[in-house]
Amino acid sequence: MQYQPLSDVVAARLVAAGLQLDGVRRVIAAGLDEDLGSGPDITTMATVPVEQCSRATLGVRRNGCVAGLDVAAAVFEMVCGASTITIEFNKHDGDRVTAGVVLATIEGPTRGLLTAERTALNLLGRLSGIASATAMWVDAIADTGVSVRDTRKTTPGLRQLEKYAVRCGGGINHRMSLSDAALVKDNHIVAAGGVAEAFAAVRRLRGDIAIEIEVDTLDQLRVALGAGADLVLLDNMAPDLLRQAVQISSEHLDSTGKQVLLEASGGLSLENARAVAQSGVRYISVGALTHSAPVLDIGLDMQEVI
Repeated sequence: MQYQPLSDVVAARLVAAGLQLDGVRRVIAAGLDEDLGSGPDITTMATVPVEQCSRATLGVRRNGCVAGLDVAAAVFEMVCGASTITIEFNKHDGDRVTAGVVLATIEGPTRGLLTAERTALNLLGRLSGIASATAMWVDAIADTGVSVRDTRKTTPGLRQLEKYAVRCGGGINHRMSLSDAALVKDNHIVAAGGVAEAFAAVRRLRGDIAIEIEVDTLDQLRVALGAGADLVLLDNMAPDLLRQAVQISSEHLDSTGKQVLLEASGGLSLENARAVAQSGVRYISVGALTHSAPVLDIGLDMQEVI
C-alpha cells in the first residue's frame, strides 16, 4: 500500500536520534500492511463517520522508560497525513515515567487514529520495554564506571529501532552489523584452529578493524592478549574468575601502552550484575535487553470528538 510522507519535523527528529528514515518507514509500512494489506479497517469504516475528528491520549500504564514516541508519531502521519494531525508530547524518549502519565495528546481524523493505533502501540510498547529493561541494568551497576552493552539478539527487521531503545535506556550499542567490527567467537576459533590463528586471519583480511575475541578460560585470555586483541569478551565467568582475568589483563598492555578492555557476557542477571561490574571489567553485554524485554503497557484512549 501507499502511505503518506512524514512531516519535516518528525523526519528531522528521527534523523537526530540516529535513525535511518528509509528503514523506519519500511518497518512501519510492514506493520501497517499486516493490518491493511488485505483490505481496509472494516470496523472503523462501519462505526466512524468519514469526516469525524477526535482527540486521544497516549498513556503509560506501568512504570518504565520511554522510547519510540517519534516512531509512533510517524505511524500516525503515514496513515492520516501529516497535515491532518497534531501531536503534543508531554514526555520524550529516554524519560523515566510512572503509571498513569500521559505521554502525548493527538488530534486528527478518528478513522486514521484508530487504524494506526495498533501498529503505533506495538512499536512504542516494544521499544519502551527495551528501554525500561536497559534502565534497570544501568541502575543495577550505577557508579561502577561500567557500561551496559547490547548484542545482535534483536528482532529481525527491528535492529536499528531496538538498539536505539537501548540507548534511550542508558545503554550503549555493540555492533550494528557484522561488518562494523570483528568478534571472534568460539566457532570461529574452532574453524581457524585456535585463538591466535583466528586473530591473525582477521588481521590479514582487515588490518584496520577492531578485533574482539571471546574466551571462556584464563588460558585463552592470555593467548588473546598475546595475539593483540583490542577487546576480550569473557564468556560465562563468575565474578571471582572475572577478577582474575582483570588482574591478568592489567599486566598486559596493548601496543599503545593501555590495558586491553574486558567485557563480561553470559550468566548475567540483575541480581549479580553489580558483583560482575565490580570485578573491574569495562562492559557487560546483555542479550536479554532485546530478546527478552517485556513490552511496556501503553494505551491509546479516545478523549472526545472535536
